[in-house]
Parts: sequence; structure tokens; C-alpha cells
Amino acid sequence: MPSGPGLPGGVHGLGFARDGTGFALLAACVSEPAAPGSGFCRQHVAVRDAGAEEWVLRRSPLPETPADEGVSANLLVLGPGRALVEEGAAGPGGRTWFTRDGGRSWRAGDRRTVGTVPEIPAGAVLTTDCAAPAGALPDACERERLVVVSPKDGRRRVLARGPLLGAHPRPAEQPEPDGSWWVSGTDPLSGGPAVAVSRDGGRGWTVARLPSAAKGPGRYTAVAVGQDAMYAAEMGELTGGEPVKNGMRALHRSVDGGRSWHRVWTTGPVGEPRSLMGLPVPGPGGRVEIAGELSGYASVDGGRTFADLEDGTRFVRRTPLGLLSEGSRCRYALTADGVRWSEFRLACGDEEP
Repeated sequence: MPSGPGLPGGVHGLGFARDGTGFALLAACVSEPAAPGSGFCRQHVAVRDAGAEEWVLRRSPLPETPADEGVSANLLVLGPGRALVEEGAAGPGGRTWFTRDGGRSWRAGDRRTVGTVPEIPAGAVLTTDCAAPAGALPDACERERLVVVSPKDGRRRVLARGPLLGAHPRPAEQPEPDGSWWVSGTDPLSGGPAVAVSRDGGRGWTVARLPSAAKGPGRYTAVAVGQDAMYAAEMGELTGGEPVKNGMRALHRSVDGGRSWHRVWTTGPVGEPRSLMGLPVPGPGGRVEIAGELSGYASVDGGRTFADLEDGTRFVRRTPLGLLSEGSRCRYALTADGVRWSEFRLACGDEEP
């Protein structure tokens, strides 16, 4: 992946398609200390076309915002040359802009959910909206449903069939490398954490309970599929020890495609890892890495024991090109196997080359 350290401002949204197409939302804020109300934030879109050796700036559909309001927008890449930019306001009335030509033109829309689809098409993003009461904001939502963001037009449509995982299922936005889609939630019988997988594009789902040691449901479960094993990180509040923002209550491992799970790590008041930023990073032969709040941690025995990597904090998420590590100081890296990382930099400003 080529770098673009000279891009203006800072990155606040980044995504890729399977063909290497890349989109980045950028914002550069200008303010005058003597007149704080006069500042503004100018927004840009940088695009890497498939096979291109550099990132290029294209027109952003987002308006300038006052500097004292900051920048809030969301980027969803929906396949080669296709992306959706969403205004920061939550709820169905928020404005959106869709491109199918690599950001050369944008079509305005909104975040309303319209219609139903039987399956998740290639390039789509899986998310949720509020089913009851309809259109409610997240804090007031009693029941959520799975929603597909279409690569055809950027519109949201309800997925016809979803798994039984309680009132607030949490889907992964992207499929795993084997094509599986994962959703986490609550097992309706035990009330504990559970995950569901679909291997036919969301037409059917298989639910599996996780062997949690905690009482009651957690926040969600983050699933990552590797070459010879998959991992499910059970997230939630920790008891005892120093408080952490992104507590990982346990790590579960499966070697049979998610049909059965074994708890390999139970978080205690001491010992690391106790937190997780994003997804676990599975590798071959029992390797798995955890990006914690203060450091990274590596295991070579399937997550039973960990050693400190001392590589600083980072956030890891799934893209169609592999797992993307978002570190500090404008540094990013991609891996397809959990071992070899391809590093690149974007919008570094005055930092060292």
C-alpha cells in the first residue's frame, strides 16, 4: 500500500476494497487564537485507485464546519471505487453521499432504511438500525435489527433473516477471509454471550454459546478468523484491578469453524492482556496477538499465555485487504496472515518522514 504522508490535515476515516481501492477522509482545521469563533475545518477525500502508486485528492462532499464544533463523519467503503460518506449526526435523517466512480462525483442521500434484502451482496457493509421504537437514537432503542448498506446505491436495507441474539445484536461490518459473517449478542436461553455465523451471505445463521466465566452478558464479542483457528474476544466490564476502557473478559478459541469454543484466557485483576482495541490478530500455529490499551501482547500457544510486545497502542479492524492496524503518528499497517505487516503512512503533517 503506497504512503501519502503529504496529504492535508489528519485522517478521520480510512477504508479499502478488495481490489486495493482506498478512500480516506481528511480534515484540516484553522483557527485564530484572537478570534476563536472565526476558525473552520476544511474536509477532503483522498483516493487510491486500484493499482495506483499514489493517493490523490478529490472533492469532498462534506461542508466546512466551525472549528469549535470539530469534525464528525463516517466512511464506508462498498467495493471497488464505491464509498459512502455519512454526516456525523446519528439517526435516519442524517445526510449521506455515495460515489461509484472513485470520488469523482457524489450523489446525496440520507440514512433512512428502505426495503428488505434476502442476502448480503459482495462489497456491502453490515450494521444495525433501531427497529423499536422505529428510528430511535441508540440510547433510546429497545430492539435493533441487522441492516445492509448496499454497494449498488449506498442505501440501507433490512436483512430479511437475522440470528436470535437478543435485542441488541452487534455485527461485524465486514466478512472474514473465509467469507463468513459474524454477529455477537446474548444467548436467549442462558443470558450469556453468544456468536452467530452465516456462510451463505446472511440467508441462514448458526448460533453458538461461549463458555463464559462471567455472570450475565458482556458488551459484545469480537471475532477474527485465522488460517487454522478463530478467536472470539468477550468484551465487558472487569472486576478487580485497575479499571480499563476496553475490557476483555475472556478469549475463546475454535478449531472447528466456530461450532464449538474453548475459553483459553480468563482475565483477572492482574496480568495482561486485560483490554483489547478492535480485533485479535490470529496467526498460524497457535499464534495470536492482542492490541491492548497500553501495549501489544503475543501468544504462541493459542492464547493460553502471553508475552509483552512493547509496541505501543494500536487499533485493529477487518478490511477486505486484511487486518488494518491504526497506530499513532499517522502510521498504518496491513496484514493478511497475522505475521507479515505492510506499513504505510498518511497525512503526517510536520512529522518526520
